[in-house]
Amino acid sequence: MIVAIDVHYREAFAKSVSIEFKNWSDENPSKIHEVFIKQVHEYIPGEFYKRELPCIIEVLKKSDTKKIEFIIVDGYVTLDDSGKLGLGGYLYKELGKKIPVIGVAKRHFANNKKNVIEIKRGKSDNPIYITSKGIDVKKASEKIRKMKGNFRMPDLLRILDQKTKEK
Repeated sequence: MIVAIDVHYREAFAKSVSIEFKNWSDENPSKIHEVFIKQVHEYIPGEFYKRELPCIIEVLKKSDTKKIEFIIVDGYVTLDDSGKLGLGGYLYKELGKKIPVIGVAKRHFANNKKNVIEIKRGKSDNPIYITSKGIDVKKASEKIRKMKGNFRMPDLLRILDQKTKEK
């Protein structure tokens, strides 16, 4: 099973959503989980993971982690060429380095050239940026490229984003 996770913040709470699917080519999730978190840490520049990681861990409790082969996060696993951890890197570490984590980001970090692969999907001229831990970044980017959809973001990740932003 593959799990993709996203978090959306509102004034009084955060909404953490995960989708489960079996194959990289699936069109629809097999399960969707939602968790509302009232106690959210303040955002600290450079320490975003401290705010988001607890929300991700909370929604992961809804899945059987023994069956998870990969986790996809909205953002970076590594932030720069030195290997500085991003949100996905901290998640990988938190899970005991047992489940590969793939980051899919919409914006590029200037000092991240070695640990990231740009891929273009659909007819978009704008790439998405793939980083990973526990799986080679080239293999991770191939998996994201295989996902269904005619747009920059794979359909399943677009569904996830919509579910996260729903009230």
